[in-house]
Amino acid sequence: MSPRPRHLAATVAALALGMAAAQAQTPAKPPKAVIELFTSQGCSSCPPADALVVELAKDPELIALTLPVTYWDYLGWKDTLGKDSFAKRQKFYAKARGDGQVYTPQVVINGAAHAIGSERAEIEKAVSQFAATGFAARIALKEENGALQIQVAPIGGESEATAGIWVLPTTHQAAVPIARGENQGRTLSYANVVRGMVRVGDWTGKETTVTAPLSATEAPEADGYVVIVQAERPSKYGHMMPGAILGAAKGPAKR
Repeated sequence: MSPRPRHLAATVAALALGMAAAQAQTPAKPPKAVIELFTSQGCSSCPPADALVVELAKDPELIALTLPVTYWDYLGWKDTLGKDSFAKRQKFYAKARGDGQVYTPQVVINGAAHAIGSERAEIEKAVSQFAATGFAARIALKEENGALQIQVAPIGGESEATAGIWVLPTTHQAAVPIARGENQGRTLSYANVVRGMVRVGDWTGKETTVTAPLSATEAPEADGYVVIVQAERPSKYGHMMPGAILGAAKGPAKR
């Protein structure tokens, strides 16, 4: 090969690598909404909602999460995926909204509105309302050298928002056979089961980049993760209550 073609090939390769790097850092299109399902394996009304969230999770424009709670464990079956912290999160949502409504199956949309988890029409109505205004922040994710870089930028100009940046390790699919309780004999399927929540930084309404160890994305049986930016405010007891979700992004699936 002559020097000129060799130089041309090198130039083309460099351009291709540059384009790939640029694409890796390009923020993904923001989702329409984040849907959180509070459910329980001990709740006979929950399986239809669990199945609905499995379907909603297939929509690339939605981030649908399952957060199993523990307050029905006394009914004869301890939820194998449940966490007390999810029950607390659900109760804080109710306090922040001011309506005090805590039940299963309950869906919370963008940290603000709620609906019965099996009522598809009500959920889609809320999603459409939030999609019309959009999120306040755009998130770009990059994994490099054992760290996760989270770039958060305001959409439509800087805002006065004060929020936390959270990483949620998730399990894409889970199936659980139920041996006792109200759902005895059934095998329940779940999508995007949250395995934990790690606060990795703050967002003050301006463009910012937070770097967190990749271990923040990891948890037993987790094979993916989601990053959210969520407003928060203190309760009268000093606890920080979750508010509106201002931005969200899915991380790449783990191999």
